[in-house]
Amino acid sequence: MTNKERISLSLHDSVVQAKGNLVSDMNGEKVMMSIGSGKYYNLGQIGGRIWELIEVQISVEQLVSLLVAEYDIEQALCEAQTKSFLEQMIQEGLIEIRDTAKIIS
Repeated sequence: MTNKERISLSLHDSVVQAKGNLVSDMNGEKVMMSIGSGKYYNLGQIGGRIWELIEVQISVEQLVSLLVAEYDIEQALCEAQTKSFLEQMIQEGLIEIRDTAKIIS
C-alpha cells in the first residue's frame, strides 16, 4: 500500500496491533517506535488507551462502545475520530485489519 491510498474502515472491521513496535508510558501517554520504519509516535492518552484495547483483535464497533463508556464523548463523534485515528495507524503499518468473522466472543 502506498501512502496515497486511503483506507476506509467500517464499524464491522476488526483491528489488532501489528508486531514490531516498541511502546512505553511517558507521564500517562503512550509513545511508540516502529522498529520497521524507525519512526517515533506519541499516541497521547486516548490514543494510548486505544492501543491497549487493540492488543487483542477487536471490532471497530466494540472499540467505539468501550471508548464511549470510558470517556465523555458522543457516539457519532467517537466513531469518526476513532476511525480516522485507526486509518492513520493502518497507513503507518502500526495496526492490521483482520477478518471480523474470526473473533471469538
